[in-house]
Order: sequence, then structure tokens, then C-alpha cells
Amino acid sequence: MNRPAGTGPLRRLVVLRHAKSARPEGVEDHGRPLAPRGLRDAPAAGRALAAGTLPDLALCSTAVRARRTWELASAEWATPPPVRYEPRLYAAGVRQLLEVVREVPADVRTLLLVGHNPGLEELVQALAADGLDDTLDRVRAKFPTAAIAVLAWHGTGWPDLAPGVALLTSFTVPRGTRKKG
Repeated sequence: MNRPAGTGPLRRLVVLRHAKSARPEGVEDHGRPLAPRGLRDAPAAGRALAAGTLPDLALCSTAVRARRTWELASAEWATPPPVRYEPRLYAAGVRQLLEVVREVPADVRTLLLVGHNPGLEELVQALAADGLDDTLDRVRAKFPTAAIAVLAWHGTGWPDLAPGVALLTSFTVPRGTRKKG
């Protein structure tokens, strides 16, 4: 990593881009629902998250497609964590996303952020000084819908999170399967 390792407990920022959305005529961007593929992929994202480390808290954009992604993903867990719907996550850039994340209480060790591109992709690239295997190269190539990036770093609290301090430990793109028939 380019920057020295921080001090404090291990923290994880899990970034989930909303699942594939539909573009119905007459519906403004904030109100767009999930497309059929998104309805399949969101639960798959939940299962992928359940196989790893579940968050202590989720911050979710107020856009319909992000909220529905959260609902379907978290329904795959025995006990979903608390969620806070955050209007500032909609159409947010790196600076705004970091402002929201830095407000998270210090007792939260693993935080899930559910939102949108290009902000999420740019956030992951800004925070990651390095990545395991080819994770960072894959994020740079494409951050598709329902993608999950996990960043790990040490810090005494979320205000310590800054560009170049994290390690991208995983990057997955879960996909649901179509029902036959």
C-alpha cells in the first residue's frame, strides 16, 4: 500500500451498487424500479454478502432501485442490520460519499453502502491503495450493477477513512438465475 497502515481496529467498508434498474417511460430517475434481472441479482448479492462478513449498519440511497436492492439483499440474512436511508447518497460523488461515511459512529466496524455509479466506483478507486489479486484492475475495468467491493483498513473511527488508506480485499458481481419455464 502507498500509505502507512493506520492504527485502530480493522474496519470494512462494503460497497454495493444497486441491482439493474428499469427505465419506464414517465418515471423520473429517483423513482426507477428494478428490472427483472435486478430482481434476480439483488437476492444473489444478499447471499454473497451473507457468505462473507455482514455489516453492523447499512446506509442506503433513497432512490427506489437502491432501496429495493437493499430490501431483497437483506431478506437473505437471518438478522439484517439496521439501515439508514440517506438522501445524500443519491447522485453523490466521492467527496459527498466520504462526508456521509465519516459521520458513522465508531462502534460500527463493518459498514454497507448501497448506492450508485459513478460515485461508488470512484470511491472504491480513491480509497484503495492496493487490491488483492486482480480486484483493483477489475474495478477499474467495470463496476456493474449489483457489484460488491469490500475495502479493509485500520482506524479509530470513520473520520480516519481517507483516499489511499484501504486495501480492496474482494470484488464480486453476483448474478441470480432465471427461472425455467
